[in-house]
Amino acid sequence: MPPHGRRRLSCLTLIFSLLFLFSSTASAASAVLGIDLGTEYIKAALVKPGIPLEIVLTKDSKRKETAAVAFKAGRSGSDAKIFPERMYGGDALALSPRFPGDVYPNLKPLLGQQFKNNEAVTEFRKRFPELRVMESKERGTVGFRSSTFEQTEELFLVEELLAMELKNIRSNAVALAGKGSSVKDAVITVPPFYNAEEKRAVMLAAELAGLRVLSLISDGLAVGLNYATSRTFPIANEGGNPEIHLVYDMGAGSATATVLKFQGRVVKDVGKFNKTIQEVHVLGTGSHKDLGGDFLNQVILDDMIQKFTETNKMKTLGTDATQVKQHGRTMAKLWKECERIRQVLSANTETQASFESLYYDDVNFKYKITRAEFETLASEYADRVGVPIKLALSAAKIELSDIESVILHGGAARTPFVQKRLETTVGSADKVRTNVNSDEAAVFGAAFMAAGISPSFRVKEIRTGDTAGYASGTTWISDGKERQQKLFTPTSAIGAEKQVTFKTVDDFMFELFQQLPGEKGDVTNSPITKIQTKNLTASVKQLEEKFGCIAADMSTKFSIRLSPIDRLPEVVKGSVSCEGIEKKGGVVDGMKDLFGFGSKKSDQKPLGEDEDVDPSSSSLEADSSTTLSPKEDKTPEPTDENAKADERPKEVKKKTETIYIDFTSEPTGLPQLGAQSLDRIKERLAAFDSSDRSRVKREETFNTLEAFTYKARDLLEDEGFTAASTEAQRAEIEQKFSAASEWLYGDGADATREALKSRLEDLHGLVDPVQKRKDEAAKRPTEIKSLQEALTQVKLMADVVKQQREAASIADAAASSSSVAESETQKTTEASSSITVDDFAGLDDDSSTTATIKPTETPNPPPMPSYTQEDLDKLLSTHDSVKAWLDNAIEAQSKLGLTDDPAILTADLITKSQELQRVVTQMLQRQMQKPRKSSKTKTATTKATNKGKIKPTNSVDIDELLKDMPASDREELEKMMRPPKTEQEEGQKETGTKTAGKPKESDKSKGRGHEEL
Repeated sequence: MPPHGRRRLSCLTLIFSLLFLFSSTASAASAVLGIDLGTEYIKAALVKPGIPLEIVLTKDSKRKETAAVAFKAGRSGSDAKIFPERMYGGDALALSPRFPGDVYPNLKPLLGQQFKNNEAVTEFRKRFPELRVMESKERGTVGFRSSTFEQTEELFLVEELLAMELKNIRSNAVALAGKGSSVKDAVITVPPFYNAEEKRAVMLAAELAGLRVLSLISDGLAVGLNYATSRTFPIANEGGNPEIHLVYDMGAGSATATVLKFQGRVVKDVGKFNKTIQEVHVLGTGSHKDLGGDFLNQVILDDMIQKFTETNKMKTLGTDATQVKQHGRTMAKLWKECERIRQVLSANTETQASFESLYYDDVNFKYKITRAEFETLASEYADRVGVPIKLALSAAKIELSDIESVILHGGAARTPFVQKRLETTVGSADKVRTNVNSDEAAVFGAAFMAAGISPSFRVKEIRTGDTAGYASGTTWISDGKERQQKLFTPTSAIGAEKQVTFKTVDDFMFELFQQLPGEKGDVTNSPITKIQTKNLTASVKQLEEKFGCIAADMSTKFSIRLSPIDRLPEVVKGSVSCEGIEKKGGVVDGMKDLFGFGSKKSDQKPLGEDEDVDPSSSSLEADSSTTLSPKEDKTPEPTDENAKADERPKEVKKKTETIYIDFTSEPTGLPQLGAQSLDRIKERLAAFDSSDRSRVKREETFNTLEAFTYKARDLLEDEGFTAASTEAQRAEIEQKFSAASEWLYGDGADATREALKSRLEDLHGLVDPVQKRKDEAAKRPTEIKSLQEALTQVKLMADVVKQQREAASIADAAASSSSVAESETQKTTEASSSITVDDFAGLDDDSSTTATIKPTETPNPPPMPSYTQEDLDKLLSTHDSVKAWLDNAIEAQSKLGLTDDPAILTADLITKSQELQRVVTQMLQRQMQKPRKSSKTKTATTKATNKGKIKPTNSVDIDELLKDMPASDREELEKMMRPPKTEQEEGQKETGTKTAGKPKESDKSKGRGHEEL
C-alpha cells in the first residue's frame, strides 16, 4: 500500500490535470465576437480569456475594415480550378478604378430588399453603374453577375457577398485569438428600423460565414451599453431619479436617435445578500434613412460632375453629365475621392483633388471646394438632422427638456454643420457631448453583450431592455371571416410574452405580421411567420372522450413573445384545455374495487353495534376492522338527518385538463432560400476558401523559388561552397539557376504550384549535395573530438568499476571472517551465563555500571555502488565497438577529398556519442533504484563508560579510488558515479558550519523519508 502522502499527491495531480483540461477546452471555445455592421465600414471586437474587449485589426493593422469585397481574375493559363482572388477592404477599393465591375462596396442598404420598384436598389445602381445588378429569380431579391465567371454561373446574392466579408472578419479574429482558438459566437449591431426581412438577411449572412448569432442589438443600445460599463447611476428603488440620454448615431447610410434610460437597482443576490446592478432601457427610437455620409458624398459627387462637364475639354468633346455618370471607371475614381474630401472638410475650411486621365486618356481635372460651399450644397440634408430626435422623443413620450445629454456616434456625426444643427435642435451646446468613442462605442457594446450572454465570462451585470421597433399582430380565419389581433406596440420590450386565445377546435393556420410604414404615410401589414397546428383536432377529441369536455367550453391558447435573438415575434407554445371529469371504469379502477381501495358506493353503510358481520365479507375487511381503536368501533346509528344528507347529490369537483399543441413555424414574406440553393452557396464559398488556400501555397512556393535563385549567386561566391564543389558542378548550377530565373519571370508567372515545386526540387538536387559536404566538413572535427572524449570517459569509468569490484571482493571476505569470529564469541558467552549462579539476583542492578543487552542500530556510511560483471562487460564492449567504428571511419575519410561525399556524417557521430551516454546512464539508474538496507548489530553487555563507535569493515571509500587520477577525469567520474544529492544535503552544504555540531538523524528516520520521497 503506498504511503498516504503519495496518494494525496496523486489526487491533487489528477485534479489539477482536469482543471487544466477544462480550462484549456473552455479557453478554446469561449471566444466571442462583437460586430458593428456599418454601411461603409465593419468593425469587430474580440472577448477571450486574456483578451478583454480588444479591437480586431485588419491585415493592414487598421482598426476598421472597409465594407467591400472584390474579385480579381486569375492569370491566364493558371489552374482552372482556381477561383478568382478575393480582395477585402482597402485592397478591394483600390481595384475599383481598374475593375469597377468586380468591386462590391456598401452592400448593407440592399439587405432584404426586393429588386423591383425599390428606391434603394435604384440609388445603388446610379452610384455604381458598372456593377451588373440583377434580380434573383428564386427570391426576387438583389443579385450580382461577375465578369470573372462564365455567364452560366449563378448570381451572387447580397447575403453571400456579405458572408465573405464576415468570414474575413472572423479569420482576423481567429488570428488575434491565437493558435487553436475558435471564434463562432457573435452579437451583431443593426439599425433600429430594420424589419424582419433585413434582420433575416443579416442572420443568413452570418450563418453562411460560420457564425452563430447570439443576439442582434440596435446601434443605439450598443452605444448606451458601452456608456454604462464605466458608470453607475441613481438607484431607482431607493428613490433615485434615472438619467435619460439620447444617442444620435449618423453613419454612412442612415441617421438614428435612441432615447435611453439609465438607472441602478438593488436586487436579491445569492443567499441573504443583495447586489446593485445597472439597467439600460430603450424608451423610443427615431430614424431617417435618407441622411448619412453617403448622401453627403453624393452632393460632392454631383458638384464634381457638373464642374467637370463644364470644362472646355469636355465641352469640346460634347460629353454631358449623364454620360459621365454611366462611365464606371470615372464614377469609381470620383466616388472614392468624395469620401476623402468630406472628411478633410470636417477639419479644414477648403480642400482640392486632382485627377489624371479622367473619362478620356488625355483629360485631366482639378477640383476645389470650400466648407461653406459644401454646407450650401448640403442645406437640404441639414434640415433633416433634427427629424430622428423628434421621432424618438415622440415614441418615448417625453419632452426635450427631460434629456440630459445627446451622445454622438458615427463618422458623419463629426461633420461641423451636423453638430451645429444638433445644438440648435436641443437648445444648448452643452448637451451635445462626445464622451464616447464615436467609431468604436457600438462595437464595444456588442462585444460586452456577447460576453454577458456567453456562460464563459463574468462581467459587470448590466440589464438591457430593447424595443420591438414596429407594431405586430396576428391574423387568422375563423368561421369564414378573417380575424386580427394586435400583439405588440413599437415600444414593447424585447422578451415580453402574450397569450392569444383562439375559439377554434380544429387544426388551423395563423400568421404573425409587422406593421410597416408605407410610401404614402400609411401602414401595411408585412407577414413574418406562418404557424400551422398539427394535433389540435386529435387533442380536442381526446378531451371529449377521456374527460367529457364539450367543444364549446374548450380554450385554445398560444404564447407569443418578442425573440431575444432577432427581436421578432415568435410562438413559444400552444395548448388546448377544458374543465372536465375523468371517466371511471378502467382496468385500474376495477382492481382497486376488488381489493377494497375504491371509493365508497352510495349503498354502503356502516354497521351498528348489534349488527352481525356478513360472513361473505372479505377477510381483508375483517382484518382491517380489528386494527381500529375502541372509540372507533362504536359507530353511531344513522339519524334521519344523516340519511337525508346521504340522499342529497354530492358536489363534483372539476379539474382543468390541458394538452399541448404541436405546430410548425414557417417564415413568410420574401421567399426563403431552398435547401438545394443553400447547399450550392455553401459549396461555392467552400470552393473559394479552398482556392484561396491553394493560391497562398502557390505564392509561398513562388517566393521560395525566387529567393533560392538569389541565394545561388551568393553560394557560388562562398569559399566553403567552392571548395566542396568541382568546376563542372559550379558551371551546371550557374546555368540551371540562370534558366530558372528567366523562366520564373516569364512562363513561370502563370505556372501551377506543382510546376514551381518541380523546378525547386531540381535546383535543390544540384545545390544540396555540395552544401551538405560543406556543412559536414565544418562540423566533423568538433563532433569527432567530442566522441573521442566520450570514449576516454567510458574507459575511465570501466577502470573504476573494475577496481571497485576488486575492492568489494576483499571487503566481502573480511566481513565474512569477522562474522564467524563474532558468532563464536557469542556462543561462548551464552554457555558461561547458563552455568553461573547469581547470588545477587534479588538485588537491583546498578544502571551506572552495566547496560541491558539489546539490539542497537549502528549507523553505517552509504555503501559504495555495487556494479556487476555484466555492467563491466557492457561498458567495455560498447567502448570497443564504438572505438573500432570511429577508427575505421577516420581512416576512410582520410582517403577522400573535399569534393567527395563524406564517409563520416555528423549525425552518425552524434548517434554514437548518445549510445555511449545511454549505456552509462542506464547503469547508474539501476544503482539508484536499488533500495538501501539498514544495518543492525547486536552488542554484548559492556560498561557504559567504555562505549565507542563501531567502524564498518566492509565499506570502500570512493575518494580512495579516485585520489590518484587526474583532476579533470576524477570530476567527470564523480558526476557519473555518485547519485544526485537530496535537497537536505544541498541545504547542509550551503549552510556550511551552521549545521556543525547538530545531532544527525537516525538511519531509521532517513530510511522512512527516502520511502516517502
